[in-house]
Amino acid sequence: MNRNEAVLDHPASTDAQWSMHEITRLTGTTSRTLRHYDQIGLLEPSRIGANGYRYYDGEALVRLQRILMLRDLGLGLGTIAEVLDRSQDEATALRTHLELLHQERDRLDRRIESVRTTVMKREGGEELMAEEMFDGFDHTRYKGEVEQRWGRDAYAKSDAWWRSLGDSEKKAFQQRQADIGADYARAAAEGLDPGDERVRAISARHHEWLGVASNEVSRGYFLGLADMYVADDRFAANYGGTDGATFVRDAMRAYAEGATFSGE
Repeated sequence: MNRNEAVLDHPASTDAQWSMHEITRLTGTTSRTLRHYDQIGLLEPSRIGANGYRYYDGEALVRLQRILMLRDLGLGLGTIAEVLDRSQDEATALRTHLELLHQERDRLDRRIESVRTTVMKREGGEELMAEEMFDGFDHTRYKGEVEQRWGRDAYAKSDAWWRSLGDSEKKAFQQRQADIGADYARAAAEGLDPGDERVRAISARHHEWLGVASNEVSRGYFLGLADMYVADDRFAANYGGTDGATFVRDAMRAYAEGATFSGE
């Protein structure tokens, strides 16, 4: 049973309520996360007992289920809030989520098969086909979110640029990102200050790397990404989690103080 299914172990009656401890046990979500969801208005407890304990009713559990599904689909919390606020009736919204989950499962099945094919052909000395290797690795899955954050034109330009690259160019671009992330991690492990000149040099490469896909890297865009690395778990994971992402954010902020950006 996965965490999305576990939410509805109990019948969602209007009388039943579950404690925060039960919710964390059923879903794998931490109490800290639930408190954060409450603070930003994403998921409020149905009531708070005299002892300070938080309780959630059936409607709250359904909302949490939808939040978890949307998180698994890669959406940020701000986008999730907007999706939930503008949703039509609950049944229609859940059917939409179900369809998205089926699409995600199909994409993962294709990705598994593509990797399996690569392993088998490598072991058997067979020729690799790019179409087989990259089936299921679809960057367009974030199209809606990118368009919402930075506009349709920004996504269209980025998408056109990415599609124009050959396989080796795509791999080289991704390797540059991985190298920058690894250098940030080493700097943090060495205890360097985010404003240290050696860290600034890494951030300069980061700035340059961002400019490869777009000639226009504004100060606001650069600093917005820095904040997103910490706020969005998907980005934080690229830097070893929240602590690593926080170091990267602080390094980017320190670099931005003396750097020149597009439009300046």
